[in-house]
Amino acid sequence: MKNLTEPDLELYDLFDNLSALIRAEERKKCVELGLQPIHLQILNYLFRANDFNNTPGATASYLGITRGPASQSLIVLEKKGLVEKVADPQDRRLVHLRLLPKGIEFLKHARPVNLFKSINALWKTETMSNVTPKDFFQKTLSELQKTNVPQTFGTCKNCQSFSENEDSFYCHSVQEPLSHEDSEKICQEYVPKVDTAK
Repeated sequence: MKNLTEPDLELYDLFDNLSALIRAEERKKCVELGLQPIHLQILNYLFRANDFNNTPGATASYLGITRGPASQSLIVLEKKGLVEKVADPQDRRLVHLRLLPKGIEFLKHARPVNLFKSINALWKTETMSNVTPKDFFQKTLSELQKTNVPQTFGTCKNCQSFSENEDSFYCHSVQEPLSHEDSEKICQEYVPKVDTAK
């Protein structure tokens, strides 16, 4: 029988446990605020998505669900005044989703940020204090994304298609300029940069 404690499985278990802990905290907050975890996941995605990817289709794709459940969840979020649908000014058939102030306020209360305050405090006392948790997990996430499913989401400025020229940003994938705010957000067209140092 294969040893279930080999290092790669231990790493998987670590991430599985971390995500389970985060989801459990999110569920508690959602119950307090009268929503389901899927609603929080949608709000969190929309907060992080750029203006090209704040659509119902991209939201469903990011969450790995079909459009039906995503649509039902969006109806709930609209009725609660957390999200609104806005027609695209260039293509009226295309709908964008916008977080309303109440939705942003909900996110502030629902995100389990105290978990990460604890992680940061612990990290500073450990031997890896010269590496920030954000850098470590960003590098880990990038490596996982390179070997994961063909379509993945990542931050615009870390994408192969992103370019910067003085104060302007551009996406070669959608062939559109990007605002500074969009360059910090996530996109489904994301392709990890190739590490030429290897």
